[in-house]
Amino acid sequence: MEQESASTKRDKIVLGLRRKILGRELERGERLRQDEVAEWFKASITPVREALRILESEGLVSSEAHRGVRVAGVDVDRLKSLFVTRKLTETFAIARATTRISRHELRQAEKLLEALDSASEEGDAMGRNTRNEEFHFFFYDRCGLPALRDDIATRWRAFPWDLTLDSSDRLNQVHSEHQAIVDAVKRIDPDAAAKHLGDHIT
Repeated sequence: MEQESASTKRDKIVLGLRRKILGRELERGERLRQDEVAEWFKASITPVREALRILESEGLVSSEAHRGVRVAGVDVDRLKSLFVTRKLTETFAIARATTRISRHELRQAEKLLEALDSASEEGDAMGRNTRNEEFHFFFYDRCGLPALRDDIATRWRAFPWDLTLDSSDRLNQVHSEHQAIVDAVKRIDPDAAAKHLGDHIT
């Protein structure tokens, strides 16, 4: 029972710190003091250390001897690799999902898109990132390959969403790209859905 409680606390810290980083509450390069993090989440040092190890494996924090733990900077080569693998896996997943989604289910994707647009209009960066993830994973969850879906999720967690552009021009563009994806799925056109998604990621 104690182990389950510690695991739950660790997972809450992971989620909370990930939100702080991707929501820009914590800056890239900012130092993370373990005692301060423990105070934020009313936890002991042990689950904090475990949480930081998980976030380090995702590339969101980095640790150096004698320098402690910091919010990770962006490794350009790693970012390029993430783009390539995201494009390959996500386009494959949506092509599979296109033939598995009913028109009734697709209404849910349209509602998620409306919620995403609302968050964008309100300037809610964290809400926008969350709704964006929900929109995309509506399709990946239905690709019929749970292991592929989990692989995509790992790459999403490692992606520096806090650094994505949020200009009004880009947000309008994103809406059009998302709508094109929905329209292709509605036509049950897996090749078009994959192409639109690939263009969107690019």
